[in-house]
Amino acid sequence: MPPTYVLARDHLQRAVTILQGADSRSRQFRYIIERTITLMDEVQQEPVFTGDNVFSLSAFRESRANYE
Repeated sequence: MPPTYVLARDHLQRAVTILQGADSRSRQFRYIIERTITLMDEVQQEPVFTGDNVFSLSAFRESRANYE
């Protein structure tokens, strides 16, 4: 995880602990923040394409087997 992502998540968790009031507005803010944290945890990072010239030998063999 990028450091900024971890820092943002930490700040949101601190905000949840600050909003421990019993009024409806505090509960609504707390719910929104907790839902945001959950959504952040569910995000899966996409694999990064490096753009190098390395190829998979097994993938090459499979593609050649299809031509024969």
